[in-house]
Order: sequence, then C-alpha cells, then structure tokens
Amino acid sequence: MSGFHNGRDVFEYAVLRVVPRVERGEQINAGVVVYCRATSFVAARVHLDEDRLRALDPSADVPAVRAALRAVECVCGGGERAGQAAGEDAGRRFRWLVAPRSTVVQPGPVHTGLTADAEAEVERLLDLLVR
Repeated sequence: MSGFHNGRDVFEYAVLRVVPRVERGEQINAGVVVYCRATSFVAARVHLDEDRLRALDPSADVPAVRAALRAVECVCGGGERAGQAAGEDAGRRFRWLVAPRSTVVQPGPVHTGLTADAEAEVERLLDLLVR
C-alpha cells in the first residue's frame, strides 16, 4: 500500500525501556524500534543515559544493558548478526523484538503513525522519546 495518504506510509514503533530491577518496575527509555511494512524497513536506534540508569539502580550492569541494546540493533539489521532471527523478514524481526518480555531491556506498547521517511522517523522518535 505504499503511496497512499499523500505519499506517506503506515509505520509502527515501540520504545525500548531499560528496567534495571524488574521487581520495582522503574524504567528509563533507551531506544526505539520502527517498522514500515510498505518498505520492508525495520531499524532500532538506542541512547543509554548511564547517569539516569545508575540513579534507578547504582549496581546496574551497564555493559550488559549496552550489549542487550546492541543486540536489538543487530536483529533489525538482519543477516548473520541477527542470530536466530537472521532468516526472518523485517516484519517478523519487528514482531519478535516487540514481544513482551521480563528482561532488563523491554519493549513498550506498539504505536502507529504515518511517515514519508521511515528512516528519518527513527531519529525523530529517538529525539522525542529518549534523548
């Protein structure tokens, strides 16, 4: 359905949240995942504010959190770096990434919008919701 709504396509996104102590439920936003079916686009951008993370949990394992966030970016990129998701299409990789989980890095709810440039949307959402 590319091209409807004046050249804009539907996209979906979720915020990546870091929940250093799952039992407390406190969180900080640390990235976004964006998917546009019309263009088979999926990407993640991350930004971890270490000071905010340590304010929630002084003993947070920052390298492990960074590794988990990098893994999300790798899954989006596909190929060998995507691990088990390597052979999946963009939509399946997005659905896998936004599935609820109780780990330190968790996806928030999926939201939708319209965009003429999904790649620019990733940066816009990172600035709006994370930085």
